[in-house]
Amino acid sequence: MSASSFPPQNSAAAGASAGRHAATFRLAGIALLILALLLPLGMIGSVLRERLQRRHEAVAEITGTWGRDQAVLGPVLAVPYRARHKIWREISVEGRVEKREVDATRIFTAFFLPSELAIEGRLAPERLHRGIYDAVVYRSTLTLSGRFEKPDFAPLKIEADEILWPDAVVTLAVSDLRGAGETLRLAWGKEEIPFVPGSRLPGWSSGVHARLGARAAQAGGTFRLPLDFRGSGALQFVPAGRQTVVHLASEWPDPSFRGAFAPSERKITPQGFTAIWKAAWYGRGFPQRWTDAAAPGLDPAAVNASLFGVQLMPKLDAYRLVERSIKYGALFFTFVFAAFVLSEARAKARMHAVQYLLVGAALCLFYLLLLSLSELWRFGLAYLVASAASTLLVAAYCAAVFRSAGRGRQIAAWLALAYGWLYVVLTLQDWSLLVGAIGLFLALAAVMYLTRDVDWSAGGAKPRVVPPAPKGLRPAPKTMDV
Repeated sequence: MSASSFPPQNSAAAGASAGRHAATFRLAGIALLILALLLPLGMIGSVLRERLQRRHEAVAEITGTWGRDQAVLGPVLAVPYRARHKIWREISVEGRVEKREVDATRIFTAFFLPSELAIEGRLAPERLHRGIYDAVVYRSTLTLSGRFEKPDFAPLKIEADEILWPDAVVTLAVSDLRGAGETLRLAWGKEEIPFVPGSRLPGWSSGVHARLGARAAQAGGTFRLPLDFRGSGALQFVPAGRQTVVHLASEWPDPSFRGAFAPSERKITPQGFTAIWKAAWYGRGFPQRWTDAAAPGLDPAAVNASLFGVQLMPKLDAYRLVERSIKYGALFFTFVFAAFVLSEARAKARMHAVQYLLVGAALCLFYLLLLSLSELWRFGLAYLVASAASTLLVAAYCAAVFRSAGRGRQIAAWLALAYGWLYVVLTLQDWSLLVGAIGLFLALAAVMYLTRDVDWSAGGAKPRVVPPAPKGLRPAPKTMDV
């Protein structure tokens, strides 16, 4: 037997082994390249955070002059009273200093919350600009109405002759009243009483009060208070009544309901929202009546825990969308490079590692281009321009590398599909995870289907299929050189 046939067989085995190792090394190299591309992607993320911080500073300047988050507490009926008690004082008696117990009087205030409180309001959102940045602000038109019961001082152990009815006031605490455009008036029964600046609630300096006087002694005092002011971000309320009902409406289509009480009714459409809250006094952490003789009745922690309302959340803005797109960077690189591996396998051509690196750089520049354009244009237009530029650049380069315009068009179609999938995932708030998972599953299924005939052990070439022998014919016996 001649040994001349063995070298070709060893050569073929060596070639198959080299093909297997080449495919493995190529996939490992692509994986390392994707990890390396996360470094420039992280640098773009740091640029994004810097621009986002600058935006926050601009928004803070805008809202600082317009009005910040608003919280409304009240109205509250405040009635002063005298408290007589014994104290020890040092007095001089015939040249001697002696301690004696004497009568003293001190003025305290009793506070009463309304038995019923209804708030009707409308928010008119606006956008204010500073440079390339803007902030969402609002003008609020509220009407507070309800009823106070006749103050009952017996549970507070206050005698009737100690009450100072002429000094009774109705007070209201609001976070920021700089935007009030006209004089505020309290309608008490059939009378109107003007408010003056200053809250009479301990610990709440911003607000107004109206001198009610002896009218506070009347049973079943009804009130009505129109209140207009400006704010930004959130508008929240304190459930001051035994039963508090708040009805808000706005043309803002993307509200965020927050706080201790959820709306009992809500309706959100592209044209705006309406919401109704019904809050009973059982869900709050402060009493219906108290005095400032002991600890404050309206503890700030208890009040803050009882707040509820709405926040005018901006729609997914450009910075949040770019940040989300960067988080999908590794998956996107894998999605795109899978197309190149598939093209190599089907075209029996190879791209150099440097060429992969250049394509990865083009993919990274897409994010930087998207960030810079989205600061000036609407996100949809910025995304279209950035993705089109990246797609044309990579497709033209690949057409030259593979020396095939058809391959370039295939790469362009795959990139268009990838960028379209990414855009859908970014703009969907509630379904983004599901759509992203489905997209990746379909992409993997497509790659598996298109490469089902690829012999990876041969370096990615399609295996040669030997046709079966015709029926009735016996295959020729193998011969060996002897």
